[in-house]
Order: sequence, then C-alpha cells, then structure tokens
Amino acid sequence: MNKNVFLRKNAFGPLGMTVFFICVFLFQSCASKSSSNNAVEYDAQNLHETDVKEILDLRQSDPVKALFKAALLNEPEIYNGCRELVLQKITESLENKDYVSLFMYYSAAAAYGFDSETGLKADYVDSLLYGMSANSNGSDSENARTDKSPATIKDCVASTVTVLVDKGLKIENGAGYADMVLGSGFFISADGYLITNHHVISDMVDSRYEGFSRLYIKLLSDPDTKIPAKVVGYDPVLDLALLKVEIDAPFVFSLGSSKELTVGDKVSAIGTPLGLEGTLTSGIISSVDRKLLTMGNVFQLDAAVNSGNSGGPLVDENRKVQAIVFAGIQKYQGLNFAIPVEYLKQELPYLYQQGELKHSWLSCYGKTKRNGSKKEGVEVQYVLPSSPAEKVGLKAGCVIKKVQGVSVSTIEDLQVLLMKYPPSSAVKLTYTDGTLDGEEKDAVVYLEVRPEQPGKTVYETDLPSESFVPLFGLKMVSSSTTSRKSYRIENVLKGSAAEDLGFSENDQIVIKETKLDSENGYLLIRVSTKRRTKGFLDFVIVMGTSLDSPYYF
Repeated sequence: MNKNVFLRKNAFGPLGMTVFFICVFLFQSCASKSSSNNAVEYDAQNLHETDVKEILDLRQSDPVKALFKAALLNEPEIYNGCRELVLQKITESLENKDYVSLFMYYSAAAAYGFDSETGLKADYVDSLLYGMSANSNGSDSENARTDKSPATIKDCVASTVTVLVDKGLKIENGAGYADMVLGSGFFISADGYLITNHHVISDMVDSRYEGFSRLYIKLLSDPDTKIPAKVVGYDPVLDLALLKVEIDAPFVFSLGSSKELTVGDKVSAIGTPLGLEGTLTSGIISSVDRKLLTMGNVFQLDAAVNSGNSGGPLVDENRKVQAIVFAGIQKYQGLNFAIPVEYLKQELPYLYQQGELKHSWLSCYGKTKRNGSKKEGVEVQYVLPSSPAEKVGLKAGCVIKKVQGVSVSTIEDLQVLLMKYPPSSAVKLTYTDGTLDGEEKDAVVYLEVRPEQPGKTVYETDLPSESFVPLFGLKMVSSSTTSRKSYRIENVLKGSAAEDLGFSENDQIVIKETKLDSENGYLLIRVSTKRRTKGFLDFVIVMGTSLDSPYYF
C-alpha cells in the first residue's frame, strides 16, 4: 500500500506561493485565537496522572508491564505496590501449579532483584517448568520417556507415525480426488502426545481455511486404522506442533541434545515419504548453521528426505531425537533440513498450554558483533520508537552481552534465550553503549509479542530515514527542504541488500513508489538514485525485502 502523496512542483508560481503562505498564517492565527480558551495543556502533572492511571489499570491485566512502567516512573510507593502484586502472583501460580505463569513472574522478580523475597531459587523454578509435562496426568515426562524408550532402531521406526489431514475431495478436470496432506510424527510421552510440523496440520488451525478437514494418525503396526488426533499447541515460526491421541504409545522417543551434534555426525531420518510408512534413511550432518527460519539456525543433512517426511524424527546413533525433519529442496539430492531438538525442548511447556505459541521480542534489529573471528555479542542496529527497549535507553550501537545473567555471543544465542521467556515477561539486559570505554550497563526490558511480520511494524511505525535501516540496510537523512522523499545516504550496513546493490555514503536517493504486500510478506520500493560508484549518473532501481528476518529480536 502506497501511503505517499505525490505533489506537482511549482503548482502556484512565486506569487501564488506567497499568497498561499499568507493565507496559512492568517488561518492559523485565527484558529489559535478562537480555540485558546478550550486548549488542553499537557503539562508534567497531566502526563504524570496519565502514567499513574495506566499503571493502575495494568495491575489487573498485566502485572509485569505495570511493574516495568512503575520502575520507569520512579515513584517508590507505586513501584512497591506493583512489586507486592508480582510476589502475590508468584505464590498463587505455585499453589495452582501454573508453572508457565510462575516462570514469567519469577523472571520479572529476578530481573528487578527481589527474587530472594520469593523463597524460591531459579533452578527450582526451571525444574518445575521443564521437568513436568503439563499433560492430563501431570507425569514426569523424562520418566515417561525412559520407561518405553526404543531399544533398537526397529523400535524407533515403530514409534514414528503417519500424520494425515483429510480435506475431503477436490475436483480436477471434472474428476474427484481425495484431498489429503501427509506428514510424519513421533511420540514423546506414553499417554499419546506426539510432535509434527506446523505446516503439516496448518489447515486445522488456520482461521482463513473454511473447508473440510479431519486429523488422524496411523501406526506402522496397523496402517489400515485411522486414529483421530487433535492439535494441542503449535508454533508457525519454528514450524512445530504438538498433537494428542487417546492411545498408549508403543514406544516413546528420548530427546537428545543437539549441541552434541557437529558436521559429519551420522543421523537417520524416519517417516512416511510419498506415503511409504516406516521408511528409514541415513546420512550425515552437512551443516549446523543454516538460516531457513526467522529464529535460530537449522541443520542441513544429506539423508534422503521427500514429501511426507515432514515432522518425522532425526535420530542419532544412540536412538535419541536430535532434530525434527521439516524441509527438503526438490530436484536436488542431499539438500535437506531439520529443526534442532533444543528448540522443541524449550517450547514444550508452552505448547502444552493449548493454542498458538507467541514469541517475545525486544523490538530491535541487529547482528552478531565480530572482531575478526571473535564473536562479542549482539550489536543493536535499530530500535523501534516508543518500544520498551527505547524507553530504557537501548539504541543503535549498543552491544548486548547478557540476558538475565546468561552470556550471549551471537544473534542465535540471543534468539534461543528469548524463546525461553514468553511475552509479558521482563528480563535484565547487560550491554555496552558502543563508546570507547566499553562500560557495561544494565536495563530491565519488558518483552512484547513478536509481530508476525516485524518489517511491516517497522515500516508502518517509523520514518523511511530510520525504518530503511532494518528493511534495506540504509541509514538516511533528509536532503531537501521541499521534498520529503529526497534523502542522502549516511551509512550502509555491511552485508545488507543496499551494499550488494553498490550504495555508499553520500549517495542521493529519491523514493518514487512503495508497495507493501502483507499477504506475500514483502515490501518493494522504486527509487531514483545518483551513486558515487556509478559516476553519479541517474538510475532507477527496484528494491525488495522480506517483512521478516532472523535479525529481528
């Protein structure tokens, strides 16, 4: 959608412009006189009262956000009231065995330094969140897996299922065909919880899909019986889904640790490629850091993967799940991909909570700070205006070193840590401000819901001079007093699309047209430019960018 307004130059002529400005001045003066008695003065007292009212309203709906805003307001009485409320919520969550809420409130207490008043330790809260499955019987998930762990690779195949989404009939060339989506899945608990990919079951949870759909699984031991299944939780960002069937699992996979895998390690993929149940293919890990998802890295493997393998387990030589197969490149052999199991382990408590899993973010954009081969944290290159991060002083040039006391060296480290904290949490960041002295600072930041398309939020919220930093890698300043579309390039981000197109500092750029396509997730702009590297000749260039990226956090 193009929101820019195009004006013809010199529409009035010199005399006309003079008359125009005089009229505007007279109009403004008259308006000022007529409305002066009714003007609302937004002085410091009004703003303070507004902030206090907002905090009081938030105490019921979002206690952590109320605490964050009270800390910014810096009034001890209001802050202490919010702190007491968070402590009360911690007690209630523990009594109700609501360990997700307990973790969220306890994290806020730890960020602000009053966790000692809870009588709890961080390790204990973590053990409650990750050590107990939030299923119907509340059984210990590790024990449930150990009791039925596969003893042989044949057992692994038996505990991998076919996932089937029946969409009825489709008509092609006057004939009716069964419309089905096939995928794979694997059991993670004895009482029937299993994992697959979100894209396999997406029609079951997509509000825009209005057709018929039914979800089933089929066991290898009884391929003729369709067992009804339901979706418990799902994450479109990491392409994961948790399903439930009302049967006892024949075997239950143990979840490994993807950190143990490296390039060259042997792995096996199990699934239902092209409808062939119980297919096992083997290969090696080809790479551990492919950026196919908008959060974190995925494995590349050379084990054969085909349509229908999606959602199946990738197991190591000890029969532990190390990743979830989710994609392959058709027509090319040995280019297949899997989601590290570490992400699944971190998300499981939230997937059990029912419905779509929402991720949190800091409302920032940036990349790994490198000093040669050394990785020194995450350099912030953009901060969304009016976001919690901006309000606590985070800005371009800052380098994030720690989150909640845990060191981060790369953007991937930061993404994985943020996955642990649900929206409406608060975390303490340790960062340097980019100055020569490199002094470390701390700031507590409230985590909001990560937008489905962060680039769209940036584009619609900020000016082009700032929003083009994360979108295209261009930091610009206005270069004209008569045109809001003329800019001079102040900086070009290293490795950005703008650098690839040959832009450099002091190049001139005029935005001619923009097109935002939310449905397909991209932004196009048409610009005219004079680039130094091209002898300052006039060029017209069309640039495009995705509305999501692994560098939004």
